[in-house]
Amino acid sequence: MSVVEQVVQAHLIVSAHRSAPLRVTLRYRACDPLAVRMGFPAEFALDGEPVPDGVPEITWVFARELLAGGVDQPCGQGDVHVRPSSPRHTLVELRSPEGTALVRFPAPELRRFLWRSHALVAAGQEHLHLDADRALAELLR
Repeated sequence: MSVVEQVVQAHLIVSAHRSAPLRVTLRYRACDPLAVRMGFPAEFALDGEPVPDGVPEITWVFARELLAGGVDQPCGQGDVHVRPSSPRHTLVELRSPEGTALVRFPAPELRRFLWRSHALVAAGQEHLHLDADRALAELLR
């Protein structure tokens, strides 16, 4: 399986004047060519509930196209919104019934991740990598 994985030092925005460093793992898999995954340390779960032992991270999955578009202009509907906050930073807003998290990423790191993912599966060529049987099996799981 072809995978792009990159660890990024981001910041969880706590208030207008406070943020906390946050290590985020970005993942892209050629076998799931439309999606990117962001893995956050389990202690940053939005619901405040204890995470079961052995669960190293909380993963959010959303469209690679959303991340790519949001680096340059505000994008998103529903649970995930991405927008530039300055030439050097991009904000990712994650919403759930339990709360909202705002995470600031270095824009060059997101661009590098996206470049690597596009080198693996070019934009517009995702359909050539889709496995309908596997996708259906995951959906029914």
